[in-house]
Amino acid sequence: MVSQYSGKAIVRATIIATVIAGTLDILSAFAFDIMANGTPLGVLRGVGSAIVDREAFANPLVLPAIGLGLHFAIMLVMAAVYMLAASRVSMINRLPVLSGIGYGVMLWGIMYWVVLPYRWPTLFPIDPRADMKEVGEQLFSHVVLVGIPIALVAKAATRWRFTSDY
Repeated sequence: MVSQYSGKAIVRATIIATVIAGTLDILSAFAFDIMANGTPLGVLRGVGSAIVDREAFANPLVLPAIGLGLHFAIMLVMAAVYMLAASRVSMINRLPVLSGIGYGVMLWGIMYWVVLPYRWPTLFPIDPRADMKEVGEQLFSHVVLVGIPIALVAKAATRWRFTSDY
């Protein structure tokens, strides 16, 4: 099987997709939290508390900085997994918007039905009676702001050529 991508294209596309999708996703989290009377720093503290205790640092900006770094690290993994799949399965790039929608729904399912309930079972219990407004916001973010942009960058990367490769 021959990949549609050069080595540099895969790396560059993964980085670009991470920056685009990561930025769109965190901005949507900020917007949805502000609408619920929260704050962007609160969002970042929440993300950071996945790996560090909320009370671990005297400086109130350390935990949000960790949260921002963790957010983009997770997005890097999401983009890299898609790029790896797209480089191996050519059908993924034939309909990038549809593939992005599917990937976004899959990411949402993993995040809200596996990762968050496992890390914070009382805060994110698996409940089939979930608030449909929240589910809609979550799906919008994962599908429109993460899955589709990653898929579109992956498709664009199939046309990138470099004078030398790794």
